[in-house]
Amino acid sequence: MIKCIIVEDETLAQDVIKSHLQQLGRWELMGVYRNAPEAMEALRTMEVDVMFLDIRLPGMSGLNFLRSLQDPPLVVLTTAYAEYAVESYEFSVIDYLLKPISYERFSKAIDKIEDGRLFSPAAAGKELERNGDHIFVRSNSKFFKVNFSEIMYIQGMKDYLKICTPEYTLVTHQTMNELEKLLPPRQFIRVHKSYIIAISHIRSIYGNSIELGKVTIPIGINYKEAVMALVGRR
Repeated sequence: MIKCIIVEDETLAQDVIKSHLQQLGRWELMGVYRNAPEAMEALRTMEVDVMFLDIRLPGMSGLNFLRSLQDPPLVVLTTAYAEYAVESYEFSVIDYLLKPISYERFSKAIDKIEDGRLFSPAAAGKELERNGDHIFVRSNSKFFKVNFSEIMYIQGMKDYLKICTPEYTLVTHQTMNELEKLLPPRQFIRVHKSYIIAISHIRSIYGNSIELGKVTIPIGINYKEAVMALVGRR
């Protein structure tokens, strides 16, 4: 199941998205929240794959809320105002839906998530294949090329992996151990049971954290020695 939340203060807009989600097969609505603090608490306490986020929220705006998140889920922005489209591009959101949201337009956003680049259903055989300086990530019958140099970090999420680059986020059905075997060890290091990072993207290491650009990654207790050895040999 793909777990999602709705962050929207208008009841009518909430009902429209809930109605659209009810027509989908693999989606589970985990909650509906009217403002950023409520949504923040939900993200702290549960695993969320996708967030449908309204831009104009009471108090903190949707974009400022998104800007405050260190490790946001996949995001589909919803708004009645087209002028925010350009500003939204800095967040690498999945889609930008203008209200009123028709099911036809909503389903196109869902297709982006389910078909191709983002979520891939379980499939027989290997999900990833390594070849030189890149890997191919398989989704259904398609393979998508990801260069090792593009990858900032990989996060494990139960049965899925989130591969994060500065330009886009790719989610695929795979385990951390399987993917770790495919990555060149001189370029990547496991720093947590849920995180593999690219050494070239490390900005700083302090305490039990690693900075990769604007993202902070935790260092697991069982991986601290390997991280410190990395620092020592550099």
